[in-house]
Amino acid sequence: MPIKKAAKKWLRQSKKRQARNVKVKEELKEIITKTRGLIEKKKFEEAKKALVKAYSKLDKAVKYGMIKKNTASRKKSRLAQALNKAMGKKKTAE
Repeated sequence: MPIKKAAKKWLRQSKKRQARNVKVKEELKEIITKTRGLIEKKKFEEAKKALVKAYSKLDKAVKYGMIKKNTASRKKSRLAQALNKAMGKKKTAE
């Protein structure tokens, strides 16, 4: 256990951050799994709504520093690709 006042404060902060990190990561995994499940079940309207929520959760996780920006971009891209593929949309030429 910490002895100094500053060390005690650091421990309190660390515990708060850990609790927040665990909560956000669990929510993130849950919404991504839900979105993928809706895509597999061909419930496209619900999947689109879940995709918007997933984007939001990913962006918030980046803001908190839980995942890197490129990781969030990759996850968003793969979710969108999965939805478009399931809906039968063709990839447009850039």
